[in-house]
Amino acid sequence: MKKSPLGQVRIIGGMWRGQKLNFIPVEGLRPTGDRIRETLFNWLTPIIHEAHCLDLFAGSGALGFEALSRGASSATLIEQDPEAINLLQQNQTRLKAKHSHIVKANALEWLSTTKAFQPFDIIFLDPPFAESLLQCCCDLLDQKSFLAANAYIYMESDSNQSPPVTPTSWCALKEKTTGQVTYRLFRID
Repeated sequence: MKKSPLGQVRIIGGMWRGQKLNFIPVEGLRPTGDRIRETLFNWLTPIIHEAHCLDLFAGSGALGFEALSRGASSATLIEQDPEAINLLQQNQTRLKAKHSHIVKANALEWLSTTKAFQPFDIIFLDPPFAESLLQCCCDLLDQKSFLAANAYIYMESDSNQSPPVTPTSWCALKEKTTGQVTYRLFRID
């Protein structure tokens, strides 16, 4: 069986600016593009420093490693695909990203069965669009102790999909659409 060529996405800001992250183009993996990440991290600039981040569908690791590059204290990256995990670990080693924690797990199962060892300040929700996972993630995050007081939740979805029903304590701050992607930022009040 022929191996798929590696894809690359670059870190666009912070101490690792310009570094490239390798990823395997597996089904459903769609790294957040440069333009969207630039907008997102402009939104997060006031709170990213020393934040504890959770990247629930890490894929390429672009969101988690970008957060660390820009001053986050830690990033926990959840991914289930073995090839993607292998490349996340290689990128972690190459960047010397000692404050990143890579967990091989199904994101929904992990949310259902894990007790948060610390609440997270920023949660990145960028699941495969075809699987309609956002609603379940929102429900589980609201039921468990993953969210710090005044936590921020970022989510991406297909612009043709209806947004999930978010808990009443989630205040919508920002929303934009770029191409087929709608992205939103919420804060817990």
